[in-house]
Amino acid sequence: MHTIRKTSGLAGFPKRDESVYDAFGAGHSSTSISAGLGMAVARDILKKKNNVISVIGDGAMTAGLAYEAMNNAGFLDSNLIVVLNDNKQVSLPTATLDGPAIPVGALSKVLTKIQASTKFRKLRETAKGLTKQFGGDTHEIAAKVDEYARGMISASGSTLFEELGLYYIGPVDGHSIEDLVPMFEKVKAMPAPGPVLIHIVTEKGKGYPPAEAAADKMHGVVRFDTKTGKQVKSKSSTLSYTQYFAESLIKEAEADDKIVAIHAAMGGGTGLNFFQKRFPDRCFDVGIAEQHAVTFAAGLATEGLKPFCAIYSSFLQRGYDQVVHDVDLQRLPVRFAMDRAGLVGADGPTHCGAFDITYMACLPNMVVMAPSDEAELMHMVATAAAIDDRPSCFRFPRGNGTGVVLPPSYKGTPLEIGRGRIIMEGNRVAILGYGTIVQQCIEAAHMLRSQDTYVTVADARFCKPLDRDLVKQLANEHEILITVEEGSIGGFGSHVSHFLSLTGILDGSLKLRAMVLPDRYIDHGSPQDQIEEAGLSSRHISATVLSMLGRSKEALQFK
Repeated sequence: MHTIRKTSGLAGFPKRDESVYDAFGAGHSSTSISAGLGMAVARDILKKKNNVISVIGDGAMTAGLAYEAMNNAGFLDSNLIVVLNDNKQVSLPTATLDGPAIPVGALSKVLTKIQASTKFRKLRETAKGLTKQFGGDTHEIAAKVDEYARGMISASGSTLFEELGLYYIGPVDGHSIEDLVPMFEKVKAMPAPGPVLIHIVTEKGKGYPPAEAAADKMHGVVRFDTKTGKQVKSKSSTLSYTQYFAESLIKEAEADDKIVAIHAAMGGGTGLNFFQKRFPDRCFDVGIAEQHAVTFAAGLATEGLKPFCAIYSSFLQRGYDQVVHDVDLQRLPVRFAMDRAGLVGADGPTHCGAFDITYMACLPNMVVMAPSDEAELMHMVATAAAIDDRPSCFRFPRGNGTGVVLPPSYKGTPLEIGRGRIIMEGNRVAILGYGTIVQQCIEAAHMLRSQDTYVTVADARFCKPLDRDLVKQLANEHEILITVEEGSIGGFGSHVSHFLSLTGILDGSLKLRAMVLPDRYIDHGSPQDQIEEAGLSSRHISATVLSMLGRSKEALQFK
């Protein structure tokens, strides 16, 4: 366990190629019922006899995927056990600055006597059997027998699951082994097929006083004192990009009462807990429901409000059809703040924001931005607030700022749309960075000066619309042009090469290279280890420059 979430150590999430006991990989929520149902159906087709159990939390139950799966499970009627862990943590516990968030939705608030009666189960299956044998009106009769019986012995609220076709048991004390073991044994021994949902109620952190006493802490931890629960966190002279975003958005909202913010059960993760503290009526936690978050934001935009939808880059993948169909197609001015862009260290490939440049910049109406530092981030928040005729997005990484001079009072100034900037002047070689990877480009430029090599470094700022004048200038004034981004193939570099090919510039003598994340998933580890493995460190950029200049031997010292 001492290696967990460290380079070459154990993953922080289930991972199939790591252990035979990790039945299904997961890092995003709400997938267990769908995956379990697929396994159950496969078991039936292959005529196996194993049991399939899907465990899901009440927070994950706020996602539509869970209900799609339950609906299908009720129809297929395969033997599947779903364990719903209800610990009243619908949102992550850092959702507000004043403590745990009020649950977005509670499935049950009252513990009742366990009901796993063999006799009742057989009564239910008899009713279902009569329906299948006789058809017609017997379906209605059987349903009433089942419903009335459930009404007599079940907790209120079970009707939802019953209507979806799952046999409901609970709520059950999830900390009572004496109750849980015989109940699971009874359910497991049932001969009749069909999906069962067991609703257990638990207390977050049960058995560990520091966790029990702090409902708003210890969702995810670093090294901590086991006696006190106090976490050992390194101190930084700068804030996180997440907090710079939040502070800047607050300043924009103070000046414009139409600005509202939306997150998907990630108040602390997105920094919107700060916004919620300042503007409680203008911040919306929609639960773990990214699809709904995007279309909800679209609806707000139709009425003239200015929604900022703050969702992690990898989580926005879950709402991509809504980004395309409900926002971009209708040219609605929704602003997407995509946190955790690029490599994310210990969280690994499930949370890596590798694809957002590619999937956002291919949309016809989307303005796509990426700041090179925290000051630029504040300017892009202001830019997004000012764009009111189309959707826009900006990405920023996990981690802390660089320590640059910030705008007064954290209030940014809108940038000219589609305009980048040159940071350092050089000759022969131009490095065009997109996003915070620009910092690696600047460092590489300083390293190359020791080799008597002076390069131009430019900050693209925009992937779409692309600064065509800047790209032309760099291409015409240099022999070599290198694009660098912390994103997948098909992103910023692809847009630059497409433009250069269309204009015929690539038909000349220009040498072009695109440095992107490798076409594979990068495992968890320290941020520096990950950037090295990806081949995007300042050393790799320096080596690429020297190699393209024909100085391969000198390049070796940087590899």
